[in-house]
Amino acid sequence: MATRVIVQLPGKSDYTVRIGSGILSELGHDLRAIEGLANRTDVLLVTDTNVGPLYQAHVQEALTQAGFAVSSVEVPAGESTKSIEVASEMWSALAQLSFGRDCLVVALGGGVVGDLAGFVASTYMRGVPVVQVPTTLLAMVDSSVGGKTAVNLPEGKNLVGTFFQPAFVCADVDTLDTLPEREWRCGCAEVAKSAAIDSDDFFFWLCDHASLLAKRETATTVEAIKRCVVFKADVVARDETESAGVRECLNFGHTMGHAIETAAGFGTFSHGAAVAEGMRFACDLARESGSDTSIELVEAIGRLLDDLGLPVLPWRGDPQVLLDAMKHDKKNRKGEVRFVLLHDVGQWEVRPVPEEVLAAQLEQWSAAEPSQQASSEADR
Repeated sequence: MATRVIVQLPGKSDYTVRIGSGILSELGHDLRAIEGLANRTDVLLVTDTNVGPLYQAHVQEALTQAGFAVSSVEVPAGESTKSIEVASEMWSALAQLSFGRDCLVVALGGGVVGDLAGFVASTYMRGVPVVQVPTTLLAMVDSSVGGKTAVNLPEGKNLVGTFFQPAFVCADVDTLDTLPEREWRCGCAEVAKSAAIDSDDFFFWLCDHASLLAKRETATTVEAIKRCVVFKADVVARDETESAGVRECLNFGHTMGHAIETAAGFGTFSHGAAVAEGMRFACDLARESGSDTSIELVEAIGRLLDDLGLPVLPWRGDPQVLLDAMKHDKKNRKGEVRFVLLHDVGQWEVRPVPEEVLAAQLEQWSAAEPSQQASSEADR
């Protein structure tokens, strides 16, 4: 049985996130039931070289049976695909197919495909609908919902993009069966982040079910996705374009996490492992910078990450290199490094951290010896 979450944004059309097992085969039927999509015919199905061989034929058949005429584009898997050059190739493909404003783009894959296809859809003919069909846990709980689209520049990630909400999201958890363990833990890190900044109810539910989520138990996975989507939908409804200071809470753990990815070399550690370490660091930083964050909260978050297969990172980088990377974070304002700091579960603030305080905490973090229980297995 599938779960539906309705995303409601002020001044925008509502859209549905459908979560369940075996629902890919119903995608065409679901789209025909959506006002604004029911009479469309032309579909561009966008996927990548990892996901395409697994699920493209299945999705194409589901769409064709519902009367859609489907053309497909398969892009190389990997972050480098999120480029202006690949986006341009997709714009050209749409134009060469003579697709007009009544076409539809369907993104089948993880965050890279979703970001790229969403950006292309938002800009072709000044905007055609996009449907997100996420196939990774991270995309299901985060990037497929909320409307952020982007491509990268040589100067940095996600520097060119739009806010463009999908028309529908289909999260079939059966596609997670083929997800590598490293990518699964990336999603688990995002679930932990959402739970910590959302509420006691979500956080303590996750603490009780962490081992089941780590083992990919289906009912637990569906419930975790649902809770994340409900939480993110609420945040986005209050601050869709990240201008009111609310959506910035979703950066918890990411300031340090992005710095680790940069300093260690992209791909050395998974995004999830880096963000998990970033959450640990942010909790320690909150205590050291005068917040009323309790040691009990810090320890509870640490245990939760351990139970999800995200141990302390077995790596320590140069504090100055990490600080320099943080200074180049695109979320900074007026040159200040901003952190999401927890007071308690569901109670947070975003504030600039003085450079001397941050430098001292980085020195302390760098000097600490990772526990012998820390394992590189989760990060490689």
